[in-house]
Amino acid sequence: MHRFANPGRFMRVADRLQPWLLAGALGFLLVGLYKALLDSPPDYQQHDTVRILYIHVPAALLSQGAYIAMALGSATFLIWKHPLGDLLARSAAPIGAALALICLVTGAVWGKPTWGTYWVWDARLTSMLILFFLFVGYMALANAFDDPARGDKPAAILAVVGIVNIPIIKFSVYFFNTLHQQSTLMRRDGPSMPAEMLTPLLLMFGFFTCLFLWLMVVRLRGEFAKVRLRAIRSGVARRADRRARRNGGDAAATEGARG
Repeated sequence: MHRFANPGRFMRVADRLQPWLLAGALGFLLVGLYKALLDSPPDYQQHDTVRILYIHVPAALLSQGAYIAMALGSATFLIWKHPLGDLLARSAAPIGAALALICLVTGAVWGKPTWGTYWVWDARLTSMLILFFLFVGYMALANAFDDPARGDKPAAILAVVGIVNIPIIKFSVYFFNTLHQQSTLMRRDGPSMPAEMLTPLLLMFGFFTCLFLWLMVVRLRGEFAKVRLRAIRSGVARRADRRARRNGGDAAATEGARG
């Protein structure tokens, strides 16, 4: 991380990555939508509503990945005082919040025809809602002070503590009585869904992954720019303060000489 903490070096790497990530996202999206909407078969019970999973599942997985990135960045900042860790966490938070919200909304839309209700206080649904609130809480705490640096440490502590919610999300369907089905994708014996559904799901996961990484690069560029702008403003303010003190001292000396 030290290697890429230099803003100039990071910007050069970001400039190379951005077009490839955007092109990858668009490619995965076009092929994935075709496979998901036109090529994959309807489910024998849920019919065409099952197609929601091609958005719901990748959003759920990437929102958890975003939180893990945020927690790791925060831990790096707390342990090694590395500023890039804080910038990484600040960049991941709004993206993760948006993905968690997409997961919750699509889950509600999917739940109505499947379960007969938009929402139940199910272990999986509740832990995902807590994940969304953790993202929102991190952003609120990080930006709660006039001086952005004052919010870095408390927000980082919240992010690290909140990581306990990730395994709860994962294993809630095994440990609790829940309406949510157990994993059909990440299993020891391999995915249990047919290839006609697995292929578009993986393509859409590729789209969400490339989109997430592209947005991370964009936001990290913005966070670096904010840091540089604050440094410039701070430097200008310090020079103005020194100039004012020097002018005040010269004025006092002049008055003393006159006296």
